[in-house]
Amino acid sequence: MSAPHPLNQAVIAQALYDLRNGQLRRCKSMGFGEQELDALKHPVLVSVLANASVAWCSVTVNRDVLLRLLRQAKDVEKEIATVDRMLRLAASTEMVSRFYGLTHQEVALRREVLGLPKRKGRHAVLDEAQDTELWRQWKALTSSRNVNLEDDTSLLDAAMDLAEAMSLPLSVVWAAIKKWIDEGLG
Repeated sequence: MSAPHPLNQAVIAQALYDLRNGQLRRCKSMGFGEQELDALKHPVLVSVLANASVAWCSVTVNRDVLLRLLRQAKDVEKEIATVDRMLRLAASTEMVSRFYGLTHQEVALRREVLGLPKRKGRHAVLDEAQDTELWRQWKALTSSRNVNLEDDTSLLDAAMDLAEAMSLPLSVVWAAIKKWIDEGLG
């Protein structure tokens, strides 16, 4: 005698679970009709279906949903990498919270996991030479990359690159950029 087909067993298990939890529509969306659902009320018939060696059901892949889920997974990986980069570049907790919705406790934990020192107070403001050099590099970067001044994500990418290149805290670079944009100098 052949072994039961595993797909049959999985579908029966899911259908019984859904029925026990009042999810009749889910069973119908799998393809069960009234007659089949009535059969699932009888243990002998459930056993026959679950132990059948021939597949009485099939699987179809919804490629659109599958691809969307894969993109979401990549987006999550990118988000984690961006948050980690922001923290390594000394972004403020408020910045991380604004962009990614993390709480103060979550940001503190992420800093700890990354082995970053605990933050104490605000970063110093830029001196005149740093401000002038940041402005020069900002103008060069925005013209070479066509940074969208109305898109905070685009601004964040540019600010992170500038903070990294100039060894400045991201929170200080971000504040300077936002001030320039607010003043219409962007």
